[in-house]
Amino acid sequence: MTAAREVDTPRGPARVTLHRAGCPRGLLLLGHGAGGGVDAPDLVTATAAATAAGFDVGLVEQPYRVAGRRAPAPAGHLDEAWLAVVAAVRPGHDGPLVVGGRSSGARVACRTATTAGAAAVLCLAFPLHPPGRPERTRAPELEGAGVPVLVVQGRSDRFGVPAEGPDRTVALLDGDHGLTKQHDLLGPAVGEWLATLIP
Repeated sequence: MTAAREVDTPRGPARVTLHRAGCPRGLLLLGHGAGGGVDAPDLVTATAAATAAGFDVGLVEQPYRVAGRRAPAPAGHLDEAWLAVVAAVRPGHDGPLVVGGRSSGARVACRTATTAGAAAVLCLAFPLHPPGRPERTRAPELEGAGVPVLVVQGRSDRFGVPAEGPDRTVALLDGDHGLTKQHDLLGPAVGEWLATLIP
């Protein structure tokens, strides 16, 4: 079953499309990339895998996207809106809360994970640095999540490829930042990892 609702945030209304699992044992909230939407192929595959693993999945559209703008809001605004969505959607869901998203959405989830009370973070195509600018690393965001992290990354991602680390698992797929290949591997990687989070 799928249901959409708007959520008031300090940065305007966000939209959450909730995909319900048959017997939910947790909640996964996923954000979109900077210029994309929640219909990105990797988000669709991750949603299907998560509901099969027993997680309700909320696909979150940031206020700037709901308002019809393509240019992303500043990081602080994104984080503020995200936390308001978490606070609105979390009640009524038992089990672990997992946050995540693709690209920019993954960065938001990492920056706010501990404040949100998340048990883990799912990063799809984490943008480790701007293309061709490895010196401008965003590794501190990833390393600062404070909870276990799964990163699903394309081997030839021009935004860089994070390494495994403490509490961080990296699943590499063929392809680039779009994560449009090997969804037969992406789905199981997400589903099996989520299953380890259920008590």
